[in-house]
Amino acid sequence: MSTKPSTPAPYKPEPITGYTEWLPEVRLVELRWLDHIRSVFESYGFCNIETPAVEEIEVLSAKGGDTEKEIYALRRLYESPNDAEPRVALHYDLTVPMARYVAQHYNDLVFPFKRYQMQKVWRGERPQEGRYREFLQCDIDVIDNEDVSMSFDAELPIIVYEIFQGLGVGPFSINVNNRKILQGFYQGLGIEQVTEAIRIADKFDKIGADGVLKSLVEQLNIPADVAAKCVALAQIRTGDSSFVERVRALGVQSELLETGLTELQFVIDHMKDIPAGHIWADLSIARGLDYYTGTVYECKLLDYPGYPSVCSGGRYENLVGAYLRKKLPGVGLSIGLTRIFAKLLKDGKLPVAAKSGTQLLVVYPQGADRDAVRRIAAHYRAKGVKVEMYHEDKKTPKQLQYAVRKGIPYVLFPGADGAPHQVKNLATGEQVEVTADWLPG
Repeated sequence: MSTKPSTPAPYKPEPITGYTEWLPEVRLVELRWLDHIRSVFESYGFCNIETPAVEEIEVLSAKGGDTEKEIYALRRLYESPNDAEPRVALHYDLTVPMARYVAQHYNDLVFPFKRYQMQKVWRGERPQEGRYREFLQCDIDVIDNEDVSMSFDAELPIIVYEIFQGLGVGPFSINVNNRKILQGFYQGLGIEQVTEAIRIADKFDKIGADGVLKSLVEQLNIPADVAAKCVALAQIRTGDSSFVERVRALGVQSELLETGLTELQFVIDHMKDIPAGHIWADLSIARGLDYYTGTVYECKLLDYPGYPSVCSGGRYENLVGAYLRKKLPGVGLSIGLTRIFAKLLKDGKLPVAAKSGTQLLVVYPQGADRDAVRRIAAHYRAKGVKVEMYHEDKKTPKQLQYAVRKGIPYVLFPGADGAPHQVKNLATGEQVEVTADWLPG
């Protein structure tokens, strides 16, 4: 007696943590966000580039730090014994690829080079709310020969303000500091481990004043009274340039500190048109990445005080110099689109509605000529309307149900034997005859 071979159970796919995958109606909103961000970037004269998803590992490692811990290297699934170590890896941000791009295309670019990129990046993060292994970033940077005007340091937050206002992300703050203030202040205090002290100060919003004080004393052996002045500096936060006198009142002096105060005052003073409460001089902001040398930015959603920053960046003097023997300083900002989008989606604050962008469904009457229905759809499509033609000869209620489920606002019933077409507004139920010039309202 033969036995029939058993059919293996189908593989049941599981979500991969750290990666997003939206339903069509959510993706439609995300695309509109991208369109808005792109429009604002381009309105300020930024041009778009796109770099490969992979870069040479040597390129990604050029800026130093702990970046290698976050890099996903690429290799073949089935390796031969002769395969070498992986040469390329997925990029973990867009700034380093941009620097490499500028170095390689230097002779073909117009400076100041104002570029924007809107691409996915990959990091070996531990997945949690607000932190993903794959996410969308929207970056703008300005690169120039020898020097970049400080006016750009003030313009970039204005661009972000305009974007966030248009997206309706809720209340937010754009916090600005200058690394020269921190470095000059710490040097004026006689602190030798300046870089390590800045990294500790950058944790101010996570561990608070007491945590920073304790870390400076215990980890770096800084005297308590000196560490207290570092904490006092980090606690200065003003909506105008009054921070200058408050820093000077702490009694620390250095030439680099004064340069930083002057630069930050320039940036804050040139953003006076932004309504109060959105722009802050926040001297706790440090940005841990070593390549920032001047202005630094961090943006927060005020409804979520414990949530990670949603936009950050700063000025750097020689990032491109890692790949080219020229001084090409720059300043840039990166919007963490996925981080913002996912949070607002989770909290029900996104206008998710229609499952497609279709504006009009052309009904396929039973027994009708398919080409005639297709030509009607093509007619309205040529007028810029987003049109679907129902492709099956099914009963009208079935076709209407399809339109309702997809959130298509209008349905067109082709007129028979030269009779006028009729259009039904599914929101109001109104059905009227239309001419060939009709367009969805």
